[in-house]
Amino acid sequence: MADLYRLVYYSRNRVADGPEALDTAISSILEASRRNNARDNVTGALMFNSGCFAQVLEGRREAIEDVFERIQQDERHGDVSLLAFEPASRRAFANWSMGFVGASVHETMRYSGTAEASGFDPSRMTGDALFETLVRLAIEEEKA
Repeated sequence: MADLYRLVYYSRNRVADGPEALDTAISSILEASRRNNARDNVTGALMFNSGCFAQVLEGRREAIEDVFERIQQDERHGDVSLLAFEPASRRAFANWSMGFVGASVHETMRYSGTAEASGFDPSRMTGDALFETLVRLAIEEEKA
């Protein structure tokens, strides 16, 4: 697919009202993402970990740019940092309009603890490393 692009970014969580508000915000993000991405033929995966969102988006360049613009304007995301935006030879998340690693706040807290113990910090990762991490976790999530 000649016009397939992949974008990888992370942002800081700006939802400050505790676990219930975070769960509601993540659910809202996923609901809107799945609806909009299915319409625009965008695929990808989202992870919340250690106070950060990390996401991979795949699709037509224009569609990815539109999604990323909305993310940058979303008050739930702070310090949005683009790690990679480049042509891709194939989709890594072809079956997911927007997959989520961590199905609940309980799961995000589990991944958050793992992050702290392992030193996981998306701000210190390359786009390729973050992409590979999300692919690996998405495969594990599908097997669970």
